[in-house]
Amino acid sequence: MITRIPSVALVAASVLLTGCGGGALAATDHASAPTSASSSQASPSPSSEISAEAAPRQLPGVGPKMLARIPATTEQVVLVTGRSADSPLSTLALYERTDDGWEQTASWAAHNALKGWSDHHMAGDLRSPIGVYSLTDAGGLLKDPGTKLTYDHGRGFVSPGTGFEGEPLAGSFDYVIAINYNRQPGTSPLDWTRPLGASRGGGIWIHVDHGGPTHGCVSIAEDHMKELLRTLDPARHPVVVMGDAAALDH
Repeated sequence: MITRIPSVALVAASVLLTGCGGGALAATDHASAPTSASSSQASPSPSSEISAEAAPRQLPGVGPKMLARIPATTEQVVLVTGRSADSPLSTLALYERTDDGWEQTASWAAHNALKGWSDHHMAGDLRSPIGVYSLTDAGGLLKDPGTKLTYDHGRGFVSPGTGFEGEPLAGSFDYVIAINYNRQPGTSPLDWTRPLGASRGGGIWIHVDHGGPTHGCVSIAEDHMKELLRTLDPARHPVVVMGDAAALDH
């Protein structure tokens, strides 16, 4: 576990451009696709029959095209399923790969962006990006709760003001996990690098829920954030699979 402290300049800048709070921090790194959607499962011969009990467990609601984008090395999936394309309400579930397929180990209520989801996220569109993205870096205003992810503890993780429903945003960035959409993996969540360009947005994180929609992030309760941070293991190559239910079922 590595702890990094952002530079003074980065801390000052991040007050204005931090994740959902400023709507301009995040990055790209669509997780590379495996050679097959479920490489650990052998294809049965045409004459064989598999009972429901013996069939491998798949990620519920995730179709073959989205499954194919999950790397073969991935053993942990954070599945964020939006209620609808234009809804800010979603569910975040954690899955672990087993010999029998994917097993759910947790499920929590979540918020996403105010206007729902987009498969071509742009800065300021108030939609969360649909896709499969790796999870490599975390951080927060509070000390590392015991994660195996690289953790940047610093004062740059602040979110002033109020949310879309008038709720205070204080504490939203106590714990964050950077979603590798339009960002450079292996850097602090506060890093400004935008491989797709600034117009494609950034600062897309999983962070502490403040009781209302986000600018583009996904948010869950603080206790659940700490549990997620303690569970994710870079050795298991975790990714987030995120989008509204209809978009995921492709």
